[in-house]
Amino acid sequence: MRNIIVGTAGHIDHGKTALVKALTGTDADRLAEEKRRGITIDLGFAHLQLAPDIRLGFIDVPGHERFVRNMLAGAAGIDMVLFVVAANESIKPQTREHFEICRLLGVQTGVIALTKCDLADPELLELARLEVDEFVAGSFLENAPKIAVSSITGQGVAELRHALESAARLVREKAASGWFRLPIDRSFVMKGFGAVVTGTLISGALRPEEEVEVYPIGRRLRVRGLQVYGEPTKRARAGERTAVNLAGIEASEMHRGMVLSEPGRFAAVSILDCRLDLLSSAKPLKNRAPVHFHAGAAEIEAKVQHLDGRSVLKPGESMWSRIVLKEAALVLPGDRFIIRMFSPVITIGGGVVIDISAHPYVPGRLAAMGPEQLVIEAPWGVSREQFIAWTGLRDIPAMPGVEAAGNRLIAHTRVEDLKQQVTAACKAFHREHSLLPGMPKQELKSVVMADAAPEVFEHVVAAAAELTQDGEVVRLKTHRVVLKQDEEQARAAIVAAFGNAGLAAPGVHEVLKTSGVEAARARSILQILLREGRLARISDELVVDAAALGRLRGDLAGKRGQRFSVPIFKEWTGISRKYAIPLLEYLDREHVTKRDGDERIVIG
Repeated sequence: MRNIIVGTAGHIDHGKTALVKALTGTDADRLAEEKRRGITIDLGFAHLQLAPDIRLGFIDVPGHERFVRNMLAGAAGIDMVLFVVAANESIKPQTREHFEICRLLGVQTGVIALTKCDLADPELLELARLEVDEFVAGSFLENAPKIAVSSITGQGVAELRHALESAARLVREKAASGWFRLPIDRSFVMKGFGAVVTGTLISGALRPEEEVEVYPIGRRLRVRGLQVYGEPTKRARAGERTAVNLAGIEASEMHRGMVLSEPGRFAAVSILDCRLDLLSSAKPLKNRAPVHFHAGAAEIEAKVQHLDGRSVLKPGESMWSRIVLKEAALVLPGDRFIIRMFSPVITIGGGVVIDISAHPYVPGRLAAMGPEQLVIEAPWGVSREQFIAWTGLRDIPAMPGVEAAGNRLIAHTRVEDLKQQVTAACKAFHREHSLLPGMPKQELKSVVMADAAPEVFEHVVAAAAELTQDGEVVRLKTHRVVLKQDEEQARAAIVAAFGNAGLAAPGVHEVLKTSGVEAARARSILQILLREGRLARISDELVVDAAALGRLRGDLAGKRGQRFSVPIFKEWTGISRKYAIPLLEYLDREHVTKRDGDERIVIG
């Protein structure tokens, strides 16, 4: 089923609502005031099963200049336009403004209805047709069918339906596979159900019982029920007019301009960079000029900052601009928007959102903007979640010059630079600490990549061809610990001191002091012996000969199951309590012995 949203556009009292009723049988004027005054004030909705595989949803918008803001709330979701011009009046001010809004919003398809043809003689009808031809020349409506129609007599209604069907088959449907987004254009209470919001599902799909988030307020809610065109449904898809019954919130807490979307997926923003087009009918737009910003169903006060150094944007020109919103909103790259003046409140331009990352602007940046640019600009890469939030993409594309580092994306050139930096840091460390096996990983990270995510650091180190990792240290693959002559002599002296002492080991400080080399090198030699397994660290203060410790473990293996006390252990080993207690605590940790009250059991 192709679900196509059709927006009416045209001047007040040119017959938009009557035409929608003639096509669908539904009176889109829902408010008592609208019926009393005979004009559309707010958005109206109707639908038409035009063909077995095509359903049209009509958004009937107000034509009065005072209600163009309401028109904009519905226009953002339309796929094609039913452009209405009364044959007895032809082009009028709101005809022009609605046309410019559709053009700025990127609408590509439409049908032109010359309404009230029963009130125009053939000459007047032909004149209106010629004026419309001239008005739409060179635009997306240049080749659109122009159907003379009367909502009173029914003339041309069948022909108009046929033209709408042909146009609908040319429309590119909204992406049902994208992230779910529904701009809210109405919020109300339904008796027995609670809060209900409506809108046009512009992407993705939604099901009952799913969790959604209300942007920008950040409330997470459960979908209690769904309707599409007034009928309950188990799945609402992109392109459908959808009513959502929400649990956990009052209708008064939501209003037009908010957006329902994926929970935790995006972030409302107050800064966006864009390509801005100023209408040729507008006045020059000064830098930092205040405007009304319209996107989706939202209307927000904003300021426009020119990014290319110009102080004024002239009518009919385009430029890269930054828009600063007074209130945050959920907008994504590719979204189209409209800007209107404060006084008089008229449409002056619009454009397309390029970037919402708020990165500093540099000349040429936005012209070259692609998803990979966001990664390239981030010195420590971008998480996949942040990348999706900034781009709105559901699937992360293959991007030249970008590589994955765990859950993050980072520029290849940045990885290459970091590889050189960590390699250089390790070389410097080896020069200063030749007796150490390598540089501790955390020290290396703090020196070169303190602000990087751990996964980026691990990725860079693993990718550095000259480096290797040994446990918690990183070293050059070519690095080997080579002792000098005096260091070899010190090594032998340390080994002898501990070897001769057995389990009654001398104090570490005294052994190193008498090793024959200065303290720093002596400590490094001790570490080498510990890594080699020639010595074993029992506690912070006790290091023993590994061979003596091995003999003890062998002796205890022959006593498996025996219970013993500290005095008995002292008899077995011939050592004092000073050594017995830390040794027994070490053996407990190693699961050789197990303490049971004042005694121990040999278990290893």
